[in-house]
Amino acid sequence: MSLLNRTFRLQDVTIMYFTALATLVLILVASYQAPTRAVNPLDPSLEPGGELPPLPMPFHVPLDPGGDLQLAWNVSYAAQEVYFELKVADVRHGVVLGMSDRGELTNADLAVLWDNGTKSFFGDAWSDADGRVSQDQHQDYQLLEARQTPHGFHLLFKRPFSTCDPRDYVIQDGTVHIIYGLLDRPISSLDRLNLSRIQMGVQRILMLLPDGPAPSLPPDVVTLEVLAPNVTIPSQETTYWCHIQQLPRNMPRNHIVMYEAVITPGNEAIVHHMEVFECSPDVGDVPDYNGSCDDKMKPGELNFCRHVLAAWAMGAEAFYYPPDVGLPIGGPGSSRFLRLEVHYHNPLVLSGRRDTSGIRLFYTPSLRRYDAGIMELGLVYTPLMAVPPKQQAFDLSGYCTSKCTQTAFPPGGINIFASQLHTHLAGRGIRTVLVRGGKELEVVQEDQHFSTHYQAIRTLRKMVNVLPGDELVTKCTYNTEDRGGPTVGGFGIMEEMCVNYVHYYPRTQLELCKTHVDPGYLQKYFSFMNSFQGRGQCMCGEVGVTEQYSALQWDQFSSEVLSSLYNTAPISMHCNQSSARLFPGQWDNQPLPLVSSVLQEPLYPCEERMLNQGG
Repeated sequence: MSLLNRTFRLQDVTIMYFTALATLVLILVASYQAPTRAVNPLDPSLEPGGELPPLPMPFHVPLDPGGDLQLAWNVSYAAQEVYFELKVADVRHGVVLGMSDRGELTNADLAVLWDNGTKSFFGDAWSDADGRVSQDQHQDYQLLEARQTPHGFHLLFKRPFSTCDPRDYVIQDGTVHIIYGLLDRPISSLDRLNLSRIQMGVQRILMLLPDGPAPSLPPDVVTLEVLAPNVTIPSQETTYWCHIQQLPRNMPRNHIVMYEAVITPGNEAIVHHMEVFECSPDVGDVPDYNGSCDDKMKPGELNFCRHVLAAWAMGAEAFYYPPDVGLPIGGPGSSRFLRLEVHYHNPLVLSGRRDTSGIRLFYTPSLRRYDAGIMELGLVYTPLMAVPPKQQAFDLSGYCTSKCTQTAFPPGGINIFASQLHTHLAGRGIRTVLVRGGKELEVVQEDQHFSTHYQAIRTLRKMVNVLPGDELVTKCTYNTEDRGGPTVGGFGIMEEMCVNYVHYYPRTQLELCKTHVDPGYLQKYFSFMNSFQGRGQCMCGEVGVTEQYSALQWDQFSSEVLSSLYNTAPISMHCNQSSARLFPGQWDNQPLPLVSSVLQEPLYPCEERMLNQGG
């Protein structure tokens, strides 16, 4: 998507911007130093220009639970800039919009509009470790337009992906944590503002979204809506709601080619994310259910509805399959039962709100050339893999080995076009890398600000071809500083996972390509640590792995030895077919793949300039 055409110069933007501000009464643009040096846009000496044309803002998300703050944005990959449009229903005495590592109010990069009772200012700022705000010496947020409308106050501004200012947030692929707040009283100067003393909120988005045109849909496309059946949203902050819906009887095989969210008007700020799962065809019948996903009385068959068909999260756009690819639905070997899961985020604890949100599937009976497949990469859900307590950053890696891809992939390999990353509460980052010949070739997907509260299927900006004999390494980073005991792998929310569900074509029989540490070597670790810690003979064969982890005394040494074990010990490979059976071969006690980390992080223009200047 081209944000500005080639004849639209920065000089033209500047002239047009000043004219567009001519009707604004009190906005002053902050200078590179302090408000006392601000430019007055009402100065008659300013050169007049044409009217600022509207910029397309295809991506948008409500920020606050009431929907009074709306953020829209667009991305120029050529200029490596993001354009922001912030709409505020009632601006009061100012607004704060910022980005921080995980939504903290401290050490955040901020754009602030504020007034001192007589005049208003806009500037680039930052917060310190205590939440105190200071104006940045380098003003990297450039204000383009500010105007009052009958529907509220609009701010249009832009910022580079990277400014090379150490106080500024670097905008990267993956989750961006947006913080926001309104000022309810004037402040004499920006350094009198402390974010911990005003009402602030957090919203998560994928900011660097693909910018290509949407593929066209076939003329015979049919829609199927998987919707919540007029649910009364519970008056509590967090609810996961499950609903079982059946496909038409004897539905023939079709291809899903696109899907999009359907949000009940008025609930845009409450419907946080949604997923549609296909139930296992091995389960003949799934009872009707419409209730909390956490209800202990829900039918057990819902646990067999885990095959993802569609996933949406707040701020995500419609998801399209490549033009010659479709995801099968209906026909022999599929299930008639779908499970819709809706996450309602209701921090205002609103009551009586009704909802019929869900996902609209677009499918066609004209089958495309390739079936899309979904494959699990990463770690097996097992307590064999664990994260010690009190860890700021602890890494675990899962492997799809060359032996497995050589066994399961066609000669031309597979093409990954999207993926869905997944951990539980301790997850902080995920990275899947393609390895060829023992060397990292390219990053498939990465999110170093990952949050389990924001999950969507993410379209890759560049498709990745994986050949037989290649390896896929998925590394997850965890933080357990708030935990007193070890966190083991498993299905529970306080246990952990490390998964990348990759969407690819052509579909193969390989559905799960994951690993865990060899159990025999883990028992050697327990035996050594029990002896080292003076606990006597290890009862390793008499109690489960979870109990053995919990019995250890956790300190820096025991944590480092466990990390070393995971990075050197042999592994057990799960190279599983869609039937859940292993491909023929020996998969236990396999040597850990040796991978050379040769990938270099891409440089932003400012970093290249600094290197060229010897900085």
